[in-house]
Amino acid sequence: MSGDEFHGVFPYLVSPIDAEGKVMEGVLGDLVDFVIDAGVHGLTPLGSTGEFAYLSWHQKKRLVQVVLDANRGRVPVVAGVAATTTEAACKQARDFADMGVDGIVAVLEAYFPVSEDGVVDYFASVARAVGDCPVVMYTNPNFQRSDLSIAAIERLADIPNIRYLKDASTNTGRLLTILNRVGDRLKVFAASSHIPVCVMQIGGAGWMAGPACLIPGQSVVLYEAARAGRWDAAMDLQRPLWRVNEVFARYSLAACVKGGLELMGFPVGAPLAPKAGLTEAGRADVAAVLQSMGVHLPAAP
Repeated sequence: MSGDEFHGVFPYLVSPIDAEGKVMEGVLGDLVDFVIDAGVHGLTPLGSTGEFAYLSWHQKKRLVQVVLDANRGRVPVVAGVAATTTEAACKQARDFADMGVDGIVAVLEAYFPVSEDGVVDYFASVARAVGDCPVVMYTNPNFQRSDLSIAAIERLADIPNIRYLKDASTNTGRLLTILNRVGDRLKVFAASSHIPVCVMQIGGAGWMAGPACLIPGQSVVLYEAARAGRWDAAMDLQRPLWRVNEVFARYSLAACVKGGLELMGFPVGAPLAPKAGLTEAGRADVAAVLQSMGVHLPAAP
């Protein structure tokens, strides 16, 4: 598939791992079918929701392969690449490209601070490693020790296969500055559940986020309303998403998404240790939010 097709809703998939460290392939395949049947436009394994920082390389490859097999070419699969070294990131990206992914979403993990030149070299090297495979740069100032500055984004936008930016800053002023400077070269995806309509209004391409695993249908309806310019309808759908953000702020991302999926009948398991799962109060909070969004929760056995 062409990178020109990257638009709309891309759920960041959870990583279901059992007590022996094996990928729970059946439930992951079921989740892929569920979100595709709801109309999503792409899939992203190994994002923050997918707990990429807690997985072995063997687990990462298996997760991507299971997603590719379950997808069967229906929508683009954009796999997450993250490393502290440029060499490791390039190896991950090459291996995923060889496996047949449709794109790479790259994030820089940093223990020590990295200069702007080092950040640019990291993303440029990943792009070179995968030829013409499209690359999405991921920027998240809340978690990254060495983030992408606007100046770095401008430099990287000149690389032909770096075509997208996923920005989790929630700073629409920053996003508008980026779009003003590189909007003819990069398409921008929102990351947080309370601003996709705002991002679409200023020229964004869609939404890449974990909550879309839980509410894929609602996310697609919101995107389609925004794309059609029906802004009042889009905002009517956007406002309830703030409840998702509020509950996610009280608990960890993977705990919320995995806990919510468990409530919905997908036995994806707990977050990977040492992260904790939802408490009973957390389960009740997540259940209430999902039900307020119109999600049917099967009765507990």
